Amino acid sequence: MYDTVKTREDFPILSRTVYGRPLVYLDNAATTQKPRCVVESIVNEYYSVNANVHRGVHFLSQQATELHENSRETVRRFINARSASEIVFTRGTTESVNLVASSFADSQMQAGDEVIVSVMEHHSNIVSWQLQAARKGIVLKVIPMNDQGELLLDEYEKLFTPRTRIVSVAHVSNVLGTVNPVAELIRIAHAHDVPVLIDGAQSIPHTPVDVQALGADFYVFSGHKVYGPTGIGVLYGREEWLDRLPPYQGGGEMIKNVSFEKTTFNELPFKFEAGTPDYIGSTALARALDYVSALGMEDIERHERGLTLYALSRLKSIPGMRIFGEAEHRSGVVSFLVDGVHPLDMGTLLDRMGIAVRTGHHCAEPLMRRMGVEGTVRASFALYNTMSEVDALAEGIERACKMLR
Repeated sequence: MYDTVKTREDFPILSRTVYGRPLVYLDNAATTQKPRCVVESIVNEYYSVNANVHRGVHFLSQQATELHENSRETVRRFINARSASEIVFTRGTTESVNLVASSFADSQMQAGDEVIVSVMEHHSNIVSWQLQAARKGIVLKVIPMNDQGELLLDEYEKLFTPRTRIVSVAHVSNVLGTVNPVAELIRIAHAHDVPVLIDGAQSIPHTPVDVQALGADFYVFSGHKVYGPTGIGVLYGREEWLDRLPPYQGGGEMIKNVSFEKTTFNELPFKFEAGTPDYIGSTALARALDYVSALGMEDIERHERGLTLYALSRLKSIPGMRIFGEAEHRSGVVSFLVDGVHPLDMGTLLDRMGIAVRTGHHCAEPLMRRMGVEGTVRASFALYNTMSEVDALAEGIERACKMLR
């Protein structure tokens, strides 16, 4: 097991103060902080290897290209994809979902065809499909959940019809922390010959992911949630599916030959990477994945599970506390309300105590309506958080309650 105290030294921002108090950063589901090695990789590449990739014969371009493609291989290893050609670099989870939704709807769906999503999806995995529904007349069907925040598998299976074309669901809820049984969801979908896209934004930083073992047809995530830079993300797609989908955007790199009469497209994965890629970001993302791999994803998962259980125990002892999501399998996200206290007021006062949490609907308004609330306070944990920070959160909530009631 890694040493949390020593590991925190890799994250300079964690040593700063906010309003004269030590920073307690519990907004990791929104974005994680970056270890020094990731920031240094960005600086080093700009200062020593900066050149556009793939198109240049000169030394810097060749070196930058090698770094970029080595990063693709690092991602492949991290999620155990079969081939590096199945790894497409994007700007993040949202662009990855939009890419699949657009290209899949264009080539695989007609008016009246159906996509299955769940009630706990992030807006990016709802609106992307709604845009296609407005454009092509496809239909969204929604997997319901129980009051514990667990998807109802019996109801899920009933949603399939001969018009069902794809399932698109979150691995982990960014509000409830529920770890969905994605392997079973995929098994059921495949029994109906339906492919599955998994939104892994909230799972990749916290648990080992093996896309081949899961059987996922598409798996997407963002770099900035796994200790990497912003503006870089990943779409994994099984090669047979990526081959069948048309390009999402046009421009340089995604072409093989262009004439005014006809364009032929590049091989995978470049068919989906129009324009200059974020080759600086891909290198930094690879550095972040190497960093968490060195700590051990199993150890990170074990550490965060302990933090979550401790946080649930501490927070449940606070009078008037209401915690959302009681799934048996859950990740390091705790969303809550305290009776008589508005979540924005709670978040504001916690901030004044140096405690960073997220408030609002967390880009999951349909889920909020299902729970009967307008928003919650959300604390989310990462590999560098500590038990003492959980204590600070609980004590901060108790103090805020005294001030606001």
